[in-house]
Amino acid sequence: MASISFELDALLQQLGQAGKRLSDIGAAEGAAGNLSICLREPVEVVRRFPHVQTVELPLPAPDLAGATLIVTGSGRRLREVADAPLANLACILVEAGGRTGKMFSAPDPPFKRVTSEFNSHLAVHHDQMRSKDIKFHAIVHGQPPYLTFLSHLPDYQDEQYLNRHLLRWQPETILNFPEGIGILPFLLPGSAQLTVETMLALREHRIVIWSRHGVMARAEDSLYHALDLIEYAETAAHYEYLNLTAGEPSEGLSPEQLRDISQSWNVRQKLF
Repeated sequence: MASISFELDALLQQLGQAGKRLSDIGAAEGAAGNLSICLREPVEVVRRFPHVQTVELPLPAPDLAGATLIVTGSGRRLREVADAPLANLACILVEAGGRTGKMFSAPDPPFKRVTSEFNSHLAVHHDQMRSKDIKFHAIVHGQPPYLTFLSHLPDYQDEQYLNRHLLRWQPETILNFPEGIGILPFLLPGSAQLTVETMLALREHRIVIWSRHGVMARAEDSLYHALDLIEYAETAAHYEYLNLTAGEPSEGLSPEQLRDISQSWNVRQKLF
């Protein structure tokens, strides 16, 4: 695993580049989409984010006590994070007990709270980091158009159907998603049910589709890796969309070919 820099400026640069890329692929229109990273290693934030206040966390996260989260602000445009990280991000140091945190921000930031999806971000960070010896965890939420469109179609709301149709278009896809892509039914954005179902789905998958809404991806080594997963899945959905609009002339890679690819790369999968 590549080493991870816990220097604040490097982390802010990564968040900015990820936000711009998500916007470039049409997955973060307006204020859509959000990013977060969680760090167990100390990171000095006061110099860049001098304003501090105590905030109640949306759910208890006792196993993250002492960890720092860097999160996009509510209503902020991801494409602007790179040019103005202080105006678009906040840092939250989880306090003992995991019910409150110290939120560090720039003075007079243009947002009052972090993203409305912070409950899902926090639940997934907590669930993953309490059960694994990891010091870094990243989450990316976006609304990539092809994945989101397909999630409006009943057939693609079935996880087996979704995976057998999306993972057939490129060899890289099965290698990146040997466990498949998860999918949830439409659940109210920001709701407790969405939080719980997302946390459970991301125990089994690296990316989950929120039907009629978007996707959430996670990674333990790099924010860019979580972004890569969205790009791989969105590219597969684009191929599937093209095939649908052309009258489905192609069956893509065959199950036998996908099994051969997996065997060649020593990747275990049970989808084909």
